[in-house]
Amino acid sequence: MAASASSLTALSFSFPFITSTKSSLPVPFSCSFPRNLHLKSPRIVSVSGAATPTTSVEIDKSPISATPNKVLPFRVGHGFDLHRLEPGYPLIIGGINIPHDRGCEAHSDGDVLLHCVVDAILGALGLPDIGQIFPDNDPKWKGCDSSVFVHESVRLMHEAGYDIGNLDATLILQRPKLSPHKDAIKANLSALLGVDSSVVNIKAKTHEKVDSLGENRSIAAHTVVLLMKK
Repeated sequence: MAASASSLTALSFSFPFITSTKSSLPVPFSCSFPRNLHLKSPRIVSVSGAATPTTSVEIDKSPISATPNKVLPFRVGHGFDLHRLEPGYPLIIGGINIPHDRGCEAHSDGDVLLHCVVDAILGALGLPDIGQIFPDNDPKWKGCDSSVFVHESVRLMHEAGYDIGNLDATLILQRPKLSPHKDAIKANLSALLGVDSSVVNIKAKTHEKVDSLGENRSIAAHTVVLLMKK
């Protein structure tokens, strides 16, 4: 059941917590989390394949009901996200730090792929979008590792009684070429979702030098996810 705007304001946060990514692009990451969180340890992975220790969370309880109005044998969700590319930011896609001369300007870490994956899962469940659950004007989420959002969406999915059937994502950017990094992105996303990599597909397209995407001024992603009743 989709939560009302008023129920979302019931989220309360009291424990300040700082998380950081260690990469060749030193950008601070910090955020505060709800008091009902337990620390977990997913990873942000460099393009070399080496794991970089970081910290994420799994949320035990939420004021949002994950039980849909109608129980269906399967549900389909679509997610979309777009971020402006600016110099001085890391380019993180699917939890992988991609070498580039610019990165996503965003409130969190700007991971366009993880954001649209979260929206696809939430949409399939009939829940509010990522911007309502994790508002981009809330300082608590400033610089947050987007794996936080993925873990919460997966928790809500399991609470509603669904598993991922398959997920198909398309990244749209002019540069850099993602072919050398797609396997790492796919592996890390599969691990974050807790699924076999065979049910996750990652595609990348240029925008034929058209508009901000084609001029290397932005990056976008689409995701479609199929959820299957357990």
